[in-house]
Amino acid sequence: MSEIEQWNAHADQPEQPFVMQRRLLGNSDLLLSPIGLGCWQFSQGVGLIGRYWPKLDDQSITDMVQASLQGGINWFDTAEIYGNGASESALAKALIELDVNEDDALIATKWWPLFRTAANIAKTFEQRQVALAGRRIDLYQIHQPFSWSSVKKQMNEMAKLVERGLIRYVGVSNFSAKAMREADHVLREHGLRLVSNQVKYSLLDRKIEDNGVLQTALELGISIIAYSPLEQGILSGKFHGEDESVSISGPRKWMKKFRSKGLERSLPLIDLLNHLSQKYEVTPSQIALNWLIHANGDAVFAIPGASKIEHVADNTGTMKFQLTPGELQSLGDLSSRVARNT
Repeated sequence: MSEIEQWNAHADQPEQPFVMQRRLLGNSDLLLSPIGLGCWQFSQGVGLIGRYWPKLDDQSITDMVQASLQGGINWFDTAEIYGNGASESALAKALIELDVNEDDALIATKWWPLFRTAANIAKTFEQRQVALAGRRIDLYQIHQPFSWSSVKKQMNEMAKLVERGLIRYVGVSNFSAKAMREADHVLREHGLRLVSNQVKYSLLDRKIEDNGVLQTALELGISIIAYSPLEQGILSGKFHGEDESVSISGPRKWMKKFRSKGLERSLPLIDLLNHLSQKYEVTPSQIALNWLIHANGDAVFAIPGASKIEHVADNTGTMKFQLTPGELQSLGDLSSRVARNT
């Protein structure tokens, strides 16, 4: 019996039409859409990290931001390292052009810690304000656990920004379970809490379920923000088809998951995504994202990016339906087996 036949044998009946509700980000009062827009693609081709994506023109960025807002997304995730502030500036420019109120477009950005100490958080904060054209920073995150300073010193500096009213909440990215606990403990000493940890998480990357990060987040009430939720596009299914116009280029061609054996191993999961996408009349990407934001209750948010307006439609469309418990379970079970082998 195939994976799809097994799923059909115990599939739940479709539920009533679903309307997506916003949810609290961790221990905060930020009500966010479960899908945010990742803005790495807005890097304008600047810097080592920014050159990963081609430069987008201002109108395209404005159109994608507008389509995101119209589709129900109310927050945007960017970072200092995305084009050395170019992504932040492009986002701010689009929001200003669209005359969007700060309460309707919340901003999360990140401090880059590599080869820096915690003192640099305050020293470079004005640069974040300038890049964002003075727009409010709702969530400020430590981008990586690679600072020359301890977690305690970093959290003390972040707490000072909250106390001065410069940022609203503190998050981290790529932190281990142990570092999450320490960060939250230090912030509690200031009457604050760690609200989020941004990590790699998808149907093809379930490591946070095994290394204690997800369990710690659930225990402490810390939200997970999943980046690379479509595994660099693999979960869209476009690389498994016969369309010769779809080529694997750039860094992807060196990744194990994109090589022929890797694609062959993930094919059963892609087949199930395609099967469910036909049932719901959505795309495989939307099925993959829908699993991500519902498989662990309200604990996980996702930040897919967009370099084309149709990518935004995929992102926002994810929030217009909900997979049944049986479908979530079937996808999770199959993905666990596939992820171990890719």
